[in-house]
Amino acid sequence: MLTRDIAQKKLDEYISNPNLKKHCLAVEACMAYYANLLGLGEEDKEKWALTGLIHDLDWEKYPNLHPRKAVEWLESIQADADIINAVAAHGFEFGVAPRTLMAKVLRAVDELSGFIVAVALVKGRSLEAVSVKSVKKKLKDKSFARGVNRDDIYKGVEELAQEINIDFDLHIENVIKALQGISSTLGL
Repeated sequence: MLTRDIAQKKLDEYISNPNLKKHCLAVEACMAYYANLLGLGEEDKEKWALTGLIHDLDWEKYPNLHPRKAVEWLESIQADADIINAVAAHGFEFGVAPRTLMAKVLRAVDELSGFIVAVALVKGRSLEAVSVKSVKKKLKDKSFARGVNRDDIYKGVEELAQEINIDFDLHIENVIKALQGISSTLGL
């Protein structure tokens, strides 16, 4: 069974880059925020948060095998199938279909959370200074945060909107709020 302690130990074993660790914590916060927003029970909230925490577990150590190495580890500890699917499907380029709402939320928050952190960095290193308007403006600027796949951001929200009643602006607002909840951890 996957617990927070097991996930954190594996994260510490696999990831030394502090920014990648912060990204994993950011996605964990976003997943927990959505689980709470959707009124899920405590067990599901924990599962969603853990899924966000470990989604990029193998990115630093095995970039060419991402997310296969993370999926192999999850299978070896007999993690729940929905966690495995969410990690396997979190990138659109992986060719794995998301089978649950949890997997779709992960796809919708992953790239966007990183993008919002980048916006905060240019806004005085402050998540409080980030607004939906500022995020949307920066999304249009192709020279800003070039490594963030904007198509994945838009596809993720479209996919999520098919499951729950949400529009792009509200999704951005939710991710901002989730990140603001851990702003001190993120140094923002």
